[in-house]
Amino acid sequence: MKKITESDSRYDHLEKMDVKKLLININKEDKTVAFAVQKEIPKIEKLVNVIVSKMKTGGRLFYIGAGTSGRLGIVDASECPPTYGVPQGMVIGLIAGGDKAIRKAVEFAEDDTEQGWKDLKANKISKKDVVIGIAASGTTPYVVGALEKCNKNGITTACITCNPGSPVAKTANHPIVVVVGPEFVTGSTRMKSGTAQKLVLNMISSTVMIKLGRVRGNKMVDMQLSNNKLVDRGTKMIMRELKIPYEKAKNLLLEFGSVRKAIGANH
Repeated sequence: MKKITESDSRYDHLEKMDVKKLLININKEDKTVAFAVQKEIPKIEKLVNVIVSKMKTGGRLFYIGAGTSGRLGIVDASECPPTYGVPQGMVIGLIAGGDKAIRKAVEFAEDDTEQGWKDLKANKISKKDVVIGIAASGTTPYVVGALEKCNKNGITTACITCNPGSPVAKTANHPIVVVVGPEFVTGSTRMKSGTAQKLVLNMISSTVMIKLGRVRGNKMVDMQLSNNKLVDRGTKMIMRELKIPYEKAKNLLLEFGSVRKAIGANH
């Protein structure tokens, strides 16, 4: 299989380009990513509908990946509780090599075809859940092996990859294949491929949370009040909604612990 993600960059002699030229050309490539994602919206839509229906009956969403792909899944999963007030463990990111691999590459961790399934089983994976394998190349054994086992056990699978016809795309029930083409630095999939994966993850988790009722109007009414900036943001939401002064709104927010509860109790 010819991997588009490993094909030669459209640019050469990078070391001879000045800084401005390098930046302009990287940016030119980055501009193409959103259009590549756009082509996959029908498939993303189907997947989101499945995730929403599963989560409404107590299911969870798992992201599983290695290297950059694994880290992107962990970032997206870790931001769901503070942003939308959902419980820890409703969206879970798993990375080959475990949590230490978030900061530092763990050699050959991604080459173990059994470990992904072991990591899912450690989290008591069930048919209620959805597992999204993230792999730019689409060949990562850790991810492919996990999705194959999920399929055998009747667990809904999806993937986000950048290589059409790749093993992960052939394995997943819901393959999302964002073809971004060759990277600016040949094979450096943390660039356009990573950007594409981040965009798709944002789309999936944000849309799922909106459909689960975690947004009111366009506001994060269930966000956790974990710093002063978020307390201030929540206070201003209550001010506008209830048409009351800042201090009164802040007191209500701190009393009720969330924008939704403060507004609901005082409407």
